[in-house]
Amino acid sequence: MYFWKMFFLEKVAERRLFELKIVKNTLDISHFEILLKINKFNQKKEFKLNLKYYLDVILPLPLQMNFTYEISKDEAYFIKTGMRVAVPFGKSKIYTGIAFAMHHKAPTAYETKEIHQILDEKPIVTQNQIELWHWISEYYMCTEGEVMKASLPSAFLLQSETKIVKNSDFKDEMKLTDQEFLIFEALQFHEMLDIEKVSDILSRKTVLPIIKSLIEKKAVLIHEVLYEKYIPKFTKYLQLHEKWQDEALWISLLDSLKGSKQKEMLLQYFKEKSVTGKPIAYTSFVKQHKISPAVVKAMLEKKIFEIYDLQEDRIKAVHSEKGLPNLNPVQIQKFDEIKTELKQHQVVLLHGVTGGGKTEIYMHLIQEQLEQGNQVLYLVPEIALTTQLLARLQRVFGEQTTVFHSRYNQNEKVEVWNAILQNKPNARLIVGARSAVLLPFQNLKLIIIDEEHETSYKQFEPAPRYHARDTAIVLGNQKKAKIVLGTATPAIETYYNVSIKKFGLVTLTERFGNVEMPEIELINLQTAQKKKEMNGHFTQQLIDSIQAALDNKEQVILFQNRRGYAPVVECTTCGVSPQCPNCDVSLTYHKGKNELRCHYCNFVSEMPKECPACGNPTLSTIGFGTEQLEDELKELFPNHVVGRMDFDTTRGKDAYYNIIAAFQAQEMDLLVGTQMLSKGLDFSNVSLVGVINADALFNFPEFRAHERSFQMLVQVSGRAGRSGKRGKVLIQTFNPNHPVLQWVQELNYQKLFENQLIERNLYKYPPYYRIIKISLKHKNFITVTEASEWLGQSMRNYFKENVLGPSNHPIGRIRGLFIKDILLKIPPEQSVHQTKKTLSKIKNHFQSISQYRSVRFLVDVDAY
Repeated sequence: MYFWKMFFLEKVAERRLFELKIVKNTLDISHFEILLKINKFNQKKEFKLNLKYYLDVILPLPLQMNFTYEISKDEAYFIKTGMRVAVPFGKSKIYTGIAFAMHHKAPTAYETKEIHQILDEKPIVTQNQIELWHWISEYYMCTEGEVMKASLPSAFLLQSETKIVKNSDFKDEMKLTDQEFLIFEALQFHEMLDIEKVSDILSRKTVLPIIKSLIEKKAVLIHEVLYEKYIPKFTKYLQLHEKWQDEALWISLLDSLKGSKQKEMLLQYFKEKSVTGKPIAYTSFVKQHKISPAVVKAMLEKKIFEIYDLQEDRIKAVHSEKGLPNLNPVQIQKFDEIKTELKQHQVVLLHGVTGGGKTEIYMHLIQEQLEQGNQVLYLVPEIALTTQLLARLQRVFGEQTTVFHSRYNQNEKVEVWNAILQNKPNARLIVGARSAVLLPFQNLKLIIIDEEHETSYKQFEPAPRYHARDTAIVLGNQKKAKIVLGTATPAIETYYNVSIKKFGLVTLTERFGNVEMPEIELINLQTAQKKKEMNGHFTQQLIDSIQAALDNKEQVILFQNRRGYAPVVECTTCGVSPQCPNCDVSLTYHKGKNELRCHYCNFVSEMPKECPACGNPTLSTIGFGTEQLEDELKELFPNHVVGRMDFDTTRGKDAYYNIIAAFQAQEMDLLVGTQMLSKGLDFSNVSLVGVINADALFNFPEFRAHERSFQMLVQVSGRAGRSGKRGKVLIQTFNPNHPVLQWVQELNYQKLFENQLIERNLYKYPPYYRIIKISLKHKNFITVTEASEWLGQSMRNYFKENVLGPSNHPIGRIRGLFIKDILLKIPPEQSVHQTKKTLSKIKNHFQSISQYRSVRFLVDVDAY
């Protein structure tokens, strides 16, 4: 605390002297003299009014309003918007907050506290970020604290640990119980104790009641200790001692060494230094040359070598291997069209077929910005896409490229954050998933949103439930940056904005290299079953096509949007199916681990050998997932390597990369997977894509089902035949006459768009009406039912027929909480801002009712 006081006083002095236009020589004027000059200045200006200074702080908590703290005038001069401050909140906790606004107005609802500590010399959050946080909190009806928590790497939020210290004024030890005395006695020998240490001393887990009693008796005091979570990475390096830096002394140094091993170590050092010219990492040098610890110790004691530490980035820069790819005539035309459209519109949609070469066009747009020293944000929907795309971008842009996504650990996230904040040369092109839109950009001038239609851009849990595409457009407005949306299957809302001339449009209809679009064929599963042309879940036509592709040394992708081995396990005797105890769903069977797992709460139990209800060993599986398909493929094609890509196989940090790299290197012949396979991956040797069961996609109970099934089927079809030979897509279905499948077969997005506009206008859905979904959750079914009825009626009093529900959630209970949904439709002529304001008032009234206070109230703007 003393260090920071002195530090910011010095900074205050420097800033005040600058304002006073005092030219100082720091060697001639002491800090005391500086502060004297400041005090004289203060007496002449506003400080003589004896005004108090207050600081509004954003806390990482779901608070409707920011809290205000009292600060000194010197702190007021030092603190800038965006700096971190540690502040007390509640009875004893210390939280890391962000300085937001400074003023002289004291809050009337509570007595202000002083800040605990200033944590930064410079802001770590920009003014634009705070403005974006405010927009997200208002638009998506959440709090700024929730946005802050989602934005900042958790390593920036210092950890507060509760410890107890002895109260030196306490003398009456006879009042203490035996266990309390043990703790009090331990504090005679320890300055402070944490909860875990207290638990060890008493040999029991529940110690909070004992600590509470000690506090009430005033025997101990609570003390909050802050811990910095971010840990810089240091690497040990080896160098000659300073007295041997002169090369003229090296020969005499070698002659002075009697031990051959010591002399060999020195010679190896000279050799490596002359070859690389770079600092020599100690660990790798010793390991490579097999130098024993005794030799190293002797050389250090003789002061021939010394070891020093250097801080290093965890994210290693990759040097570019080749220049910008050349564009073909069609790509050049589209590149010029995009630049023309960007002069008239801030947002331009590049509607290009799969395999059309959109990425190469993006690269040329990126290059223009990087040459001007600007930052570029390249958003992708999945981490899986980030892995493959990053390799392509790094080959061209090298060390200017960095990546940010949720699989990074907190230390890595902090380093990327700081590099972007400081606009370092290695953070000019930022590739990332949804959360990358919340980074502290300094000079952002271009945002590319690849596969803009993807639902992965929408955050569902927890708040803020923002959409990265829409947030990126607002960010672009703030930064005066241009936005390019790219996809083969645009979101209906995006294409609607094109149709009303709000967005620009550039259409790319040809595949790169004049490769034909894949041939799409529908296979009737009813007919195949009647003719007994099924082998497991594969029709004979699909099996023959797979075999033909494999015979030609080509690869095959098979798509089934359900993971696990089987979604249901059922007893054929009594019909009982194992259910999740926390959710209203059947447990999914995972054969690899021989377990039953809930995909909503991750409850796990061992696969029983007998039915838990009747005791008979007659358990069988119903339905199938990717794991079962993998087993069937291994049986059908035993001489070929089968891989699987789903949530279960991509849990590790590098799991995506390993699977994609293996398939790209043709170490796998067949790859079966879920919707991850549909998102822009590029495999040159894939000639066949098979969809095992398309019907589950468009039979989902929501208004976007047809749009999303079309997008997913077209996207997964686009993985076939991306270089040279025309690809083939086989879609197995029980309803080949379904209009969505017909549009997919024709690759006719326009028909889907026209159909969806008619339906959505008729039934009042986006893009004509906006949607807000309210979900109520509670462990008691009756409570949540009554609460939802009250809320539904209150909303109808204001919004009339535009309220749907309450209705049961598709999964009635998740993680032990029953769920009720209410849908609010906002007509185009109705003020969205006023609607949200009214809804907030209803929410406040709802939460003021005592019996409903325990009901969780979740708001999802632009739901689905």
